[in-house]
Amino acid sequence: MNLSGKLLIAMPGMGDSRFDHSVVFLCAHSEDGAMGLIVNKPARDLSFEKLADQLGIARTGRAREIRVHFGGPVEHSRGFVLHSGDYAGSGSTLKVDERFGMTATVDILEAIAAGRGPQASLLALGYAGWGPGQLEDEILKNGWLTCDAAPDLVFSDRNDEKWTRALGTLGVDPLTLSSAAGRA
Repeated sequence: MNLSGKLLIAMPGMGDSRFDHSVVFLCAHSEDGAMGLIVNKPARDLSFEKLADQLGIARTGRAREIRVHFGGPVEHSRGFVLHSGDYAGSGSTLKVDERFGMTATVDILEAIAAGRGPQASLLALGYAGWGPGQLEDEILKNGWLTCDAAPDLVFSDRNDEKWTRALGTLGVDPLTLSSAAGRA
């Protein structure tokens, strides 16, 4: 099972408040583990403008706006840009598929600040990580649902709707979800 490029949708009652109502884009998934970015939890007190100032990156009048998100509980001070597939950094971009890439080097922030860079993007501070077999176990224990990732959902600025929209792609009404798992 390879879930790279898919979305994880947190189930109610999963037991980890950091992931409550989270939608996670999986950048990488293999037998060695998984790495993803939460795409629906904006960082309330941090803007790209403030971050660029802190990093000494000059913004031009053509600078693109990029939303800053809480990407997950691992390495909060490290930034990851999830972006459309039209951008490839200088050998530093993980191409997830033809629609999505992820770059974790400062060159993408400089490109965005200069008005270049990817057509669509979001910046995540921190990431979500799983060891070998851990994510599969959480899925089996009803912690996550999975669905295809659509760029219009992932890059939407309507973060408060992403969880419900992701469930909707599966035909699931959030009101019918239960925190209890069952086996037939």
